[in-house]
Amino acid sequence: MWTKLVPAAALLTTVALTGGAHAAPATPIGGESLSSRGLVAPDGVKAPPKSKATSYVIADAETGQVLAAKNPHGRLLPASTLKALTALTLIPLLDKKLTVRPSRNAANQEGSAVGLTTKPIYKVDDLFKALMMSSGNDAAMALAETNGGLAKTLRDMNAVAKRLQANDTVAKTPSGLDQPGQSSSAYDLALIARAGLANPDFRRYISTKTAKFPAPKNYYEISNHNKLLWRYKGMIGVKNGWTSKAQGSFIGAATRDGHTIIVTIMRHEGYFWDEVADLLDWGFAARGKVTPVGQLVDPLPVKPPVQRQVTASPAASSPVKPPPMLDASQRTDTSRLVGSAVVGGGLLLGVMWLWYGIRRKRSRR
Repeated sequence: MWTKLVPAAALLTTVALTGGAHAAPATPIGGESLSSRGLVAPDGVKAPPKSKATSYVIADAETGQVLAAKNPHGRLLPASTLKALTALTLIPLLDKKLTVRPSRNAANQEGSAVGLTTKPIYKVDDLFKALMMSSGNDAAMALAETNGGLAKTLRDMNAVAKRLQANDTVAKTPSGLDQPGQSSSAYDLALIARAGLANPDFRRYISTKTAKFPAPKNYYEISNHNKLLWRYKGMIGVKNGWTSKAQGSFIGAATRDGHTIIVTIMRHEGYFWDEVADLLDWGFAARGKVTPVGQLVDPLPVKPPVQRQVTASPAASSPVKPPPMLDASQRTDTSRLVGSAVVGGGLLLGVMWLWYGIRRKRSRR
């Protein structure tokens, strides 16, 4: 395994974007080699194709093996690739058949949009298609509002990121629009993609090429922005993104011969589609033949809810049982017994008084 350092200019750009240098942990998530800010590739094989991306990861989706990487934990602006985390978070939380009336705020989101109106004509399923196919920032906000609001959705997204151990990721928007403090990494995007591929609805949204989308009076067609869906053999999809500050970013996954390769890139200065295809080709050729340079870690286990222990008082733990209820026949028999006892007691008392009176008469004599 060998390491190639990134140019100083690229390193300074990374630091500037992330608001300062981030100290790498002693053992980074995924393995020691992934702490490098340069190229990390296996020995004994041809190096991965060159890429203008500041950061990338090539990984085997089944095994989680990282086959090669470049600055994998560099914290960068994710742009719309963050929508993969939005979808992964909200798909399990929202009913696909629910009808949504987007707010004016959602419909007026800046940047890429699918063209929402404020009419109740959209299903949640439609909004997820708009999110992952057309990269609709308006759809991202409408889904966040449906989930209980922006603040709750961001909490949910960041909680999912932590559970995935995507510790370089901080979500400040559901759309990926640039915000101070928002970040992710090529490694984290690979974790998110791998988790998303395990969800059938997530796979359906990212692999759909075209779909009908509701309009106030009819439908119109939307198409997937992932160009490799039409060009690359076995392409499943996932998500691309771009802003002027983040530049180009992309998450891609493809399957050949029953095996899936994930490629993520961040901060690419230009046209990246051909480079991603070359990185995917290299991944398919290398999988199973090289010593991995790292590992996509598994999510943390979901902790069961903590149940509050209630200590009962002795009286509460050993309640006094009321006497059993008597049925009609039992009540009648009991009444007879009581009555007999009363009568018998009265006769006995009368005999005793008679005997006492006789004794008194004899004593007076």
